[in-house]
Amino acid sequence: MQVSRSIGDVYLKRPEFNREPLNPKFRLAEPLRRPVISAEPSITTHTLQPHDRFLIFASDGLWEHLSNQEAVDIVHNHPHVGSAKRLIKAALQEAARKREMRYSDLKRIDRGVRRHFHDDIAVIVLFLDHDLISKGSRRSLLQSVRGGGW
Repeated sequence: MQVSRSIGDVYLKRPEFNREPLNPKFRLAEPLRRPVISAEPSITTHTLQPHDRFLIFASDGLWEHLSNQEAVDIVHNHPHVGSAKRLIKAALQEAARKREMRYSDLKRIDRGVRRHFHDDIAVIVLFLDHDLISKGSRRSLLQSVRGGGW
């Protein structure tokens, strides 16, 4: 979910694009000689088990402040409605704590300036319906994608 890995920041991926006027703009003493980031995604696979209830897809801004277990606990203890919002709030509360400030004070900072206090955070929580998955019929799949009904 990190945009710079896919389409932006080409000067950090390919040395031939790291030249003037980028050096002064980013206060680089000299051009970068090798890639700093990669457009190749990190991929982890996990075979779904009957006890798996949800998947959390999130940008690095969330994982910078919450561990996997903390995120799972938040969603598990408050399932469905508002789970992604709760994760973002928990990460922002932790970001504020690390800066020795209150969450309410962090929220009052203009978004452009707030970028200096924490990274962007994007979260999607996908809840799994194992009964629907096990049926495996085309109709069930379409209902799931459309949110039910025809």
